[in-house]
Amino acid sequence: MNGRHQAKRGWFVVQLFVWTAVLIASMTIAIMLGPVRIHPEQVWNIAFSHIPFLNGWIEGAGTKAQEHIVWNIRFPRVLLGGIIGAGLAVTGAAIQALTRNSLADPYILGVSSGASVAATLVIIFGAFRFLGTHTLSLSAFIGSLLAMILVFILAKVGGEISTSRLLLSGIVTSMMLSAATNFIVTLAPNADGIRSAMYWMMGSLTGSKWEHLTVPALIVASGTTVLLFLHRSLNSLLMGEEAAVTLGVNIAAFRILLVVITALMTGAIVSVSGSIGFVGLMIPHIARMMTGPDHRRVLPLSMLLGAIFMIWADVAARLVLAPEELPIGIVTALCGGPFFIWLLRRSTYSFGGNGK
Repeated sequence: MNGRHQAKRGWFVVQLFVWTAVLIASMTIAIMLGPVRIHPEQVWNIAFSHIPFLNGWIEGAGTKAQEHIVWNIRFPRVLLGGIIGAGLAVTGAAIQALTRNSLADPYILGVSSGASVAATLVIIFGAFRFLGTHTLSLSAFIGSLLAMILVFILAKVGGEISTSRLLLSGIVTSMMLSAATNFIVTLAPNADGIRSAMYWMMGSLTGSKWEHLTVPALIVASGTTVLLFLHRSLNSLLMGEEAAVTLGVNIAAFRILLVVITALMTGAIVSVSGSIGFVGLMIPHIARMMTGPDHRRVLPLSMLLGAIFMIWADVAARLVLAPEELPIGIVTALCGGPFFIWLLRRSTYSFGGNGK
């Protein structure tokens, strides 16, 4: 038994190493591709030349134009895509554990839609400016938190919350909030505001800058770290509430904590990228297929796979209709839609195996 455990652990370490290498390769290729092609050696020469204590040792970083393209345009965009993909995947894994259903994600449960309502009010009407420099991020977080609370209120009947009611409440809430977002857009005072809001609602990394990375990176890293520390509690939820209580988990308090963490992460992500669906649905499921249900392994693998997927989705969004650019949400939907249908066609889709 101990030998099997060691073998599984060794295989997981190999997986982490391989997918980390794939992530680095994906970042390099994504930065290389575009109207101006950059050699891979130049990509990292330029990157290292901006790191203190290393810039004096790096030569041949490229021309000023190449340096500007790589460091100021493509690098922050690729990094932001990786952060967003990792955050959405981790959030999806947490919500799926919370609901004990692999069909759940921030988009389906209405969390992204709640963040979109608040963020659209900021974009079009400049609402909530009293929140200061991080108005968009804070507003998106508040919107996502309120949406998640509403979902739980609607799903709670007789003091209990079932998985099916939670999913149905999430779908209804998402539809209502999406309608509210569309109504807000129709009230925009000019066509430019409508176009900006609609493009943002479909998800985009256009205009990514280094200053856009700080808040989502810190929140995604902090949220993922907390969830990793809570992996035993997440695992116990998969066995049912009674089993979790037996193992010493305070279900009510743990649910509240998960709601706050997932709402905070979703709000931070939506504030910089818009509403991007299906990533939190697909990636955790793929990670569990590769490594099993243990969240100590699912969370880091989901983080890597989510980052890789989002980087390539953004590459497709940039290049498929170049020089025009697709909203990245369209690309993720084209990938996630068939995956969602495949999940529905399976005989069971819940962790408990009963489909409820």
